[in-house]
Amino acid sequence: MRRIFGYFLNGLLIIAPFTITVWIVVAIIDWLNDMFDLGYPGLGILLMVILLTLVGFLGSSFLVKPFIILTERIFHKVPLVGIVYSSIRDLFDAFVGDNQKFNKPVMVKMSEDSDNYKFGFVTQDVLETIQVEDKVAVYFPHSYNFSGELFLVPRHNVTYLNIPSSDVMKFIVSGGVSRL
Repeated sequence: MRRIFGYFLNGLLIIAPFTITVWIVVAIIDWLNDMFDLGYPGLGILLMVILLTLVGFLGSSFLVKPFIILTERIFHKVPLVGIVYSSIRDLFDAFVGDNQKFNKPVMVKMSEDSDNYKFGFVTQDVLETIQVEDKVAVYFPHSYNFSGELFLVPRHNVTYLNIPSSDVMKFIVSGGVSRL
């Protein structure tokens, strides 16, 4: 009976990640396709890709940029909308675009009298606005979660890593299970 239960758990470990991944991808595709239900499966997704590409092309035009800036200024002035918009905008800018923030992976010694280290990402090297010269801002993502904490740590405790940021993020989010 133990052997059968072991086979069951082994099968679960093989099937569950695959099944959950496929389910999430299919759910996202269905959601995108339902946004533009044109009667043909996949046509809504194709339309969304074309629309986003067109908006990206037009948004990079010097003629459209003033309208984008004006719209952002209006959004920032509306109570609550400004907070939501700027938070979402900053989050997207941190991961994609020209202003990526999680591109400096580091290993931080957590205290002088300990050999404990934590992986994170330097988000600001210079903290002049808050008049802190000997520290850097390091973001530490949580494992298995889309949250994290920001610490101001002594500059001498930070070791910059020559590893792709995506590998370090995957390592942290997986709780150290994925290979670095």
